[in-house]
Amino acid sequence: MFDFIVHIVRFRCFYHVEITPNNSLSNDQFLLQEAYDTLVKEHQKLQFDYQYLQQQLSELKRMIFGSKSERFVASDIEQLDLFVEQLEISDIKHESIEITYKREKKAEEKQQPIRSSIPSHLPRIEEIIEPAEISPNSKKIGEEVTEILEYNPSSIFVRRIVRPKYIVQEDTKIVIGALPSLPIPKGNAGAGLLSHIMVSKFVHHLPFYRQQQIFKSQHLDISRATLCNWFNATTKLLEPLYDTLQKELLQSNYLQIDESPIGVQDTSKKGKLHMGYHWVHHAPLERLVLFKYAPSRSKNVPEELLQEYNGTIQTDGYSGYTNLNTKGTITLLACMAHARRYFEKALNEDAFRASYVLEQIQKLYAIERKARKRESSAEQRKRYRKSYAVPILDSLESWLKAQVLEVLPKSAIGKAIGYTLKLWDKLKRYTIDGRYEIDNNLVENTIRPLALGRKNYLFSGSHRAAQKAAMLYSLFASCKINNIDPYCWLKDVLENIQEHKANRLHELLPNHWKILKGINVAD
Repeated sequence: MFDFIVHIVRFRCFYHVEITPNNSLSNDQFLLQEAYDTLVKEHQKLQFDYQYLQQQLSELKRMIFGSKSERFVASDIEQLDLFVEQLEISDIKHESIEITYKREKKAEEKQQPIRSSIPSHLPRIEEIIEPAEISPNSKKIGEEVTEILEYNPSSIFVRRIVRPKYIVQEDTKIVIGALPSLPIPKGNAGAGLLSHIMVSKFVHHLPFYRQQQIFKSQHLDISRATLCNWFNATTKLLEPLYDTLQKELLQSNYLQIDESPIGVQDTSKKGKLHMGYHWVHHAPLERLVLFKYAPSRSKNVPEELLQEYNGTIQTDGYSGYTNLNTKGTITLLACMAHARRYFEKALNEDAFRASYVLEQIQKLYAIERKARKRESSAEQRKRYRKSYAVPILDSLESWLKAQVLEVLPKSAIGKAIGYTLKLWDKLKRYTIDGRYEIDNNLVENTIRPLALGRKNYLFSGSHRAAQKAAMLYSLFASCKINNIDPYCWLKDVLENIQEHKANRLHELLPNHWKILKGINVAD
């Protein structure tokens, strides 16, 4: 085969002709030309496949050994200046910069580290140490105060409720004080203990078996079955509040949605884990988060939840959100961070094109930071974007459309450009309303506790357990974005939810609870 290829190449080099069916050459020469063209096409295909495999290998090495940071440092800092005349690529001057590695020793001595002050809100237990030998006529002239941070392990105590009984002699009636509301009727777990257990698992990521070991170190033996029963009883008590959370969140006209996998034990698949999904919904304006478990990533899941929804949803490029069959009108936004990620991965393959796009995206994010720093209103953000972001987006769109014809579709840069152009209308739609975000990072941040917990407890015991976990993840995530201590919130809710009026349950949601309690929490 190799000799045949060499023969064809020598023939082409010797005659210097292109053989086509219209040439008056022999049939053998025509067959040689045809074979040559076929080999060229096969060679090009192999070259494309080789480049694709090289890119995949590079990405795999990076995932295993490389940095996970997506931070990009622009080569030209001037390109990031805001509110100035935009520069074209041809206007960028590449000046040579001399880099020296000479280190100069600092003349001054190394500064001593400064100890941070102990917070004033912590309780103080005063301990006075008098001198060992002191005469009666001594006079106090001052004192030396030393403050040391100390710690006592969390204490478990028994709340003993005593209710005396009385008999009224006139009508022989027995009276007794009313028993306070208990989270678990006829149970021996108080609201504080239940809150501690739930927060430990779903905020601090401690599985029940680890908590069981901690309790044993405090001379308290609580079985894992008991912990699971308390978990089930707590979620049953919180279920009406979770339904209220869902209703209030779906009234928002702007939602960010993402999904994250979770392993679930399935009785129909013995020895195997079923891959389910937590669908996470974030309402940035109302400061609410809703986790919804589903056994699949099917399009039917968002269709069912958003059946009556009217508004805007922001997602990644997952096709399951497009063309939803719902009764309401839904507008789609895309995530600029996802588009940026593709170009960041293409830096090693095509640094010039990838760097240019990343620099333009940096400008867009700098505009967002500027508006946020100024604490701009939604209307002001809209004006900023129209004046400064829209021209960058329009210029970038023209550049991408020109470059897509010059790159290989399967290459890393080709995939990045193709992905971005496919979602371009949804990517730039954030500029039409100052309430919209440029990316979906806020909802991704709410998924992080799930990812950390998943590493510890690995999987859920059943589909029902996964949905119950979604309830607590929803409520605790809402506490986090409202800057509320989840333990204090849950303890108060467990103590009062049974007496709270059903038509006012929304008052117990974290975004309303802090107002109800008069808590002034800075954003």
